[in-house]
Amino acid sequence: MIVITGGAGFIGSCMQQALHARGVDTVVVDWLGSAGKWRNLRHHAPVQVVAPEALDAWLATRPDVSAVVHLGAISETTATDGDLVWRTNVDLSCRLAQWCAHEGVRFIYASSAATYGAADKVEQFSDDPAGLDRLSPLNLYGWSKQAFDQIMQHRLARGEWSGLSWAGLKFFNVYGPNEYHKGRMISVVKVKYDEARAGGPLTLFRSDVPGLADGAQARDFIWVGDVVNVMLWLLDHTNVCGLFNCGTGIARTYADLAHAVCDAAGVAPRIEFIDMPQSLRGQYQSFTCADMRRLRAAGYSHPFTTLEDGVRRYVHDYLATPDPYL
Repeated sequence: MIVITGGAGFIGSCMQQALHARGVDTVVVDWLGSAGKWRNLRHHAPVQVVAPEALDAWLATRPDVSAVVHLGAISETTATDGDLVWRTNVDLSCRLAQWCAHEGVRFIYASSAATYGAADKVEQFSDDPAGLDRLSPLNLYGWSKQAFDQIMQHRLARGEWSGLSWAGLKFFNVYGPNEYHKGRMISVVKVKYDEARAGGPLTLFRSDVPGLADGAQARDFIWVGDVVNVMLWLLDHTNVCGLFNCGTGIARTYADLAHAVCDAAGVAPRIEFIDMPQSLRGQYQSFTCADMRRLRAAGYSHPFTTLEDGVRRYVHDYLATPDPYL
């Protein structure tokens, strides 16, 4: 049995679907709420749903668990409640890591590319653990992820959590089905598709970086299916431990993304540029690109989906269908 925290969310429910397809029993730790989030699990129900506030008591019963995939977090880059973010993103992660170490359970958790802060060159996105303490996130969310990455490294170095089989993944810009509940944090692909289908122009932020053209801001966009494949591989290769980037290793511009969406939707590209909101200035990553050499060296050899192929699949197989859920 595998536990997935955040298992009714975007990446979590996609991972749930993949494990369900393998015939693995799963327990989802999440709130389903009243906004239709249950639809993310409609086609592949887990054997149990545990509310996050009941997780500690449930784990105290020592259930027969082979792995914990810890994806639950406050993921809004605009979050401001530091106490809540720390309790959710750091304290809970520490308790789960300790429980997994004690019970001999594989622990896979989500970090984030937000830990890289204002990095703007490929070489600055290295996941080499020797450089971990030099990173400087731009927002509370990124800082909380960085804090737990550091706690993991430092406690393991001191001999705590001895014998823990673990892997952390710094997710870059993930897009794909089952993200529809995410509100302002939904992927740019979905937002631009909605704009294209409405018949209006696709709006992109003007650059706030001197010398960088509008629309030339670039991100490492990764198809959610590729993220799931990495996690499945880590579940299958329990000897692989460490903190790894999880992107494609290729940065693509927002203009590239807009054109890919228009091509997939069958509409002529029309792009307009708007000012970046004041709330994002100084916190906006204009460039991300995962250095994937360490994961490749660890043995992961599967190819990553191109932006054009991923967007086309997202649109044709999900967004343009009556049932867009995985």
